[in-house]
Amino acid sequence: MKAYIRNFSIIAHIDHGKTTLTDQLLKRTGTVSPLEDAQRILDSNPIEKERGITIKLAPVRMNYKLPEKLRKTLHFELCILNLIDTPGHVDFSYEVSRSLAACEGALLLVDATQGIQAQTVAHTREALDLGLVLLPAINKIDLARERVNDVIDQLEETFGFKKEDILLISAKTGEGIDELLQEIVKRLPPPGGEEDAPPRALVFNSIFDTHLGVIAFIRIVDGHITDQQSLTLIADQSPVSVKEIGIFTPNRKSVEKLNTGEVGYVATGLKDMRTVRVGDTLTDILAAKSIQPLPGFRTPKPVVYADIFPTQEGNFNELKRAVERLKLTDAAIAISQTQTKTLGAGFRLGFLGLFHSEITKERLEREQGVETILTKPTVEYEVVTKSREKLSIKHPSDLPDPSQISKIMEPMVVVTVVTPRSYLGPLMQLFQERRGIYQNTHYIGEQVQVVYELPLAELISGFVDQIKSVSHGFASLDYKHIDSKSVDALKLSILLNHQEVEPLARIVVRQYAQREGKAIVERLKEVLPKQLFAVPIQAAIGGKIIARETKAAARKDVTAKLYGGDRTRRMKLLEKQKKGKQKLAQLGRISLPQEIFTQIMKA
Repeated sequence: MKAYIRNFSIIAHIDHGKTTLTDQLLKRTGTVSPLEDAQRILDSNPIEKERGITIKLAPVRMNYKLPEKLRKTLHFELCILNLIDTPGHVDFSYEVSRSLAACEGALLLVDATQGIQAQTVAHTREALDLGLVLLPAINKIDLARERVNDVIDQLEETFGFKKEDILLISAKTGEGIDELLQEIVKRLPPPGGEEDAPPRALVFNSIFDTHLGVIAFIRIVDGHITDQQSLTLIADQSPVSVKEIGIFTPNRKSVEKLNTGEVGYVATGLKDMRTVRVGDTLTDILAAKSIQPLPGFRTPKPVVYADIFPTQEGNFNELKRAVERLKLTDAAIAISQTQTKTLGAGFRLGFLGLFHSEITKERLEREQGVETILTKPTVEYEVVTKSREKLSIKHPSDLPDPSQISKIMEPMVVVTVVTPRSYLGPLMQLFQERRGIYQNTHYIGEQVQVVYELPLAELISGFVDQIKSVSHGFASLDYKHIDSKSVDALKLSILLNHQEVEPLARIVVRQYAQREGKAIVERLKEVLPKQLFAVPIQAAIGGKIIARETKAAARKDVTAKLYGGDRTRRMKLLEKQKKGKQKLAQLGRISLPQEIFTQIMKA
């Protein structure tokens, strides 16, 4: 059975045609009808289709009938091709690694017009580290601006492929797809594993079903699993009462048994997504104590935090229900409740990255129908106090008094950017402005790969947009988390009418504090609606004001109703107005509309 199976993924940068190729493979193998007009078959989520990016991976099983010539060479007629899709964004790098770990091979797909990009390099190296066999293919050869020869040179120079091993295809027109299918069968190895050993299955994804509970997507590494077995998850130690097992065609199709090397699913009946974690090992409950878990498992840790509030203060319960429903389908989100004077009750959410936070907000609004305010994302700092206590700081309000702080550590990332050579100078200058630490440079044909260490806080503060702007959209970026480093940072508070607005507070580097504070108060003065009294807008560090602007009061001509008479009447009215404004300034509370928060958060 194993000899007839090929498990593979597709490694590709965003917009290099991975989903179009997947659709083409499904139709050529007869998995879906060639007449079916549906596109992006595996990307079922509307947000995935609109953004052109895979958010939640989906596997599919294809039964490929070999052409007669290949059939005679390999001595079998039908091959089972299991395509294990991967998420298309760097935020989900751990999920990508587990999808690759479930395969023996991968298609390395490169756009003929763009060449090798940063994400391609990162995922390819990870696949090589996992021991996967790579099958390189250049896509979009039908386009007039293709640079096939240049891309072939890049693949030879970067990964050591031979020219004759590189396939040329067009996923859009179907050119070269039949040859690609044959090469998958010929060049990618069948799965290993011991068929008679106790069952071990790698969990590489999971979804939630109202009736079946958490459904684990699995690859059988050793042994087999039936729908009559009692199973358990080794890392979580959760017993699993199997409700159903099956395969993806691409819809779920129940079967009685999954054998060594096969890819399918197990409906666990569990109601908590957190119990079925990506990378965990599923095995028979009786053999669990003697089974060695599969390598590579870790618990994904949120790296970006933001507070989320309902746009209307009375809608907290609605937001709470929406967040709880979303948690059923996304176990990577960390949730805790928070409270502020300005925005009331809300939630502090932890995300895998900035893109993950954007997608979460969009899903809450589109799938759950809840309008929200998301504060400016921040990273998790580690504070060592003078009493040697270690504190995890996820929000500026959590910082202890500066006199108690011995050291602050901030998370760092290694950023790899691939760009045309002409943009190298401006990009390196941008890295220097963002506290980047140069590592190395590598030339790839007409492109150049530059590597820097960068604080994660800088990466999530508009850095990606600046990279795109400086390079006119030609640069691509990938990053990887590394150890934290010490930083001279402090809390920057924003005050409106002498009252702190907690959601606008942030942790900044001391040397840039005044610049940051000045930029925020100037922006607030620009967008804040006029009040009946003058509003002081201040940026402060502790008790020291480092930047200030004043929003002038809305003017009302209280003397317009006067005509003639003694001038003292006019002076009395103006004095009364002045005292009223002073009283308002003492008692008045500034309410920031949602659109103001949104503009400030983006700034």
